[in-house]
Amino acid sequence: MPHPSPSRSIAGRVAIVTGAASGMGRATARLFANEGAKLAVIDLDLAACQAVAAECGSGAQAYALDVADGDAIARVVAQIAADFGGIDILVNNAGVSSFCALDDPAYEEIWHRALGVMLTAHQRMVRACLPWLRQSDAARIVNIASTEGLGATPGDTPYVAAKSGVVGLTRGLAVDLGPEGITVNCICPGPIRTAMTDAVAEEHKAIFAKRRTALRRYGEPEEVAHITLSLVLPAASYITGVAIPVDGGLMARNA
Repeated sequence: MPHPSPSRSIAGRVAIVTGAASGMGRATARLFANEGAKLAVIDLDLAACQAVAAECGSGAQAYALDVADGDAIARVVAQIAADFGGIDILVNNAGVSSFCALDDPAYEEIWHRALGVMLTAHQRMVRACLPWLRQSDAARIVNIASTEGLGATPGDTPYVAAKSGVVGLTRGLAVDLGPEGITVNCICPGPIRTAMTDAVAEEHKAIFAKRRTALRRYGEPEEVAHITLSLVLPAASYITGVAIPVDGGLMARNA
């Protein structure tokens, strides 16, 4: 018997986006708001969150949260569910830059911060949201990983380890939550124009992109946000456990 055609709209859905004050998180929040979703905009900086929430309109609220704080996650997620009456979508986007040489005295600190923000926090956010995701008829989780989770750049082991973990966590969660109809996918952005890449000179961006990507340019946060949107649609009901590179063909190009 044919499966009824599900909706291609997230209008009225309650979505949480972490790391939403800038870059891909901000682009995702704005796109979801344009599509009619109700938004919980989360970041460390409350003022920056409030600015993004204002851009998203009356259906958005700002929440300050350090995702490395497990107790704070539980409190904030419960508050979001109370404020909005439920949770349908979780986008784990918060991240930190973690370049560090192995023999750097700060390596251990950077390692723990990288895994805390970009891996441990993901499972904590999922577990905190689960009671409400289980009540949704189209629960969606998207974890933002990186092409650094599919390959590696020298001097970047904390970030590579965290993002590789996100890819594995996504697969494990997809298997665990699949019987409940909750889909879990991850996106692996390549070279994207965000706060993390602002320090790279335009000349070096151009050289890298022409040498490494098929499209020969850096991507824009909005280009990642549109793939995130595709994965959270009710109609995206039979895709789960995948890691999708959004990288301009970086992983496809050998030379």
